Amino acid sequence: MFPPSTQHHLPPSGHKPNAEVRQTPVIQFAFLLLSGVLLVYSLKVLDDVLLPLLFSALFALLLLPLSRWLELRGVPRVLAIILCLLVIVVVFAGIIFGFGSQLGQFKNELPKLQDKLLGFFHDIQAWAANRFGIDPISEEELKASTIKSLKKESGNYLNTTLNMTSAVVGNLLQVPIYIFCFLYYRDHLRQFLFRFVSPDKRTAALNTLDNIQTVVQAYISGLFKVIVIVAVLNAIGLLALHVKFAIFFAIFASVLAVIPYIGIMLGASIPAIITLVETGSPLHAAGVIGVFAFVQFLEGNFITPMITGSQVSINPMAAIVALVLGAELWGTPGMILSIPLIAVIKVVLDASKATEPWGFLLGDTAEGEDNIQSVAGGEPGFFKRLWGRITGQGS
Repeated sequence: MFPPSTQHHLPPSGHKPNAEVRQTPVIQFAFLLLSGVLLVYSLKVLDDVLLPLLFSALFALLLLPLSRWLELRGVPRVLAIILCLLVIVVVFAGIIFGFGSQLGQFKNELPKLQDKLLGFFHDIQAWAANRFGIDPISEEELKASTIKSLKKESGNYLNTTLNMTSAVVGNLLQVPIYIFCFLYYRDHLRQFLFRFVSPDKRTAALNTLDNIQTVVQAYISGLFKVIVIVAVLNAIGLLALHVKFAIFFAIFASVLAVIPYIGIMLGASIPAIITLVETGSPLHAAGVIGVFAFVQFLEGNFITPMITGSQVSINPMAAIVALVLGAELWGTPGMILSIPLIAVIKVVLDASKATEPWGFLLGDTAEGEDNIQSVAGGEPGFFKRLWGRITGQGS
């Protein structure tokens, strides 16, 4: 017989303790894949709600230092936020006015440009007919086919234009409201986030929030500075080549710089084509492309690193993948948001030891190369040794 105390703790006869249920890796991967699909589907369906919120959050983080500065000088928070919104309105109004005036001058020259484009088109057809025996298309046939295509697609174009215009206007009306709410309830939102974190980890969470704010502010403020500098450099190069509408194309290409890598290609192709039509000189058009390529080289290697520093250290491969995913998910707004969002994701991943390797994967490659060399204890590569000898730093 067992002691009474021991008998009291024995399980009933025939009863077995519950076995721990463990999910196989296949089931875990299936749940993870299903969660990812549902997340992407939700982001795609809710784009009309999420895009204004994301743009508003970015602008709110940009305006936060100005709002705090005004509040520290005795300005009420509501009035400080209104002043910040007025600053944004004035800046964008100035950009639109300056760009619109250049666009008006470009629009007045469109009929002449159209005639030159038709002449250039006829020259190409004559060359193709002489070279390959291709029958040229007459101007009447070209106009007839163009009018027929426009009539066929006019309904779709009209509906698409109306839908896009109404969506853009609706989103623009929402953004100032969201910015006001983000700035006004910022303390409440921070307390809300802290309720998900245990007290012993709130310092680390606060550092993560500060890092996110620093990254976003560095990216957006640096982007505006880069746009101005790139516009000036583009204008200098195009004016030196005597390109028509040089100021317009310089501003146009610099504004497209908000879309990394792809924007500069779009901004260079249009003035190059128009210059080719205007002058008929492929060398002149190549010079235009050379100006944009040189400015892009300066922007990527000197201007942006000097302005933003190492705050937004995303490697080019991660940036390109983010651009493609952003374009597939939300179109052009997704491409604009892709870099700041991937930078924020990197900060969040770096905050945890479990996810830090993924943050390292998104980061700049120079740091990784230094770490690998220091761990392996290997010798520097050929080009690094050669550079050391040239600069006098190596043996």
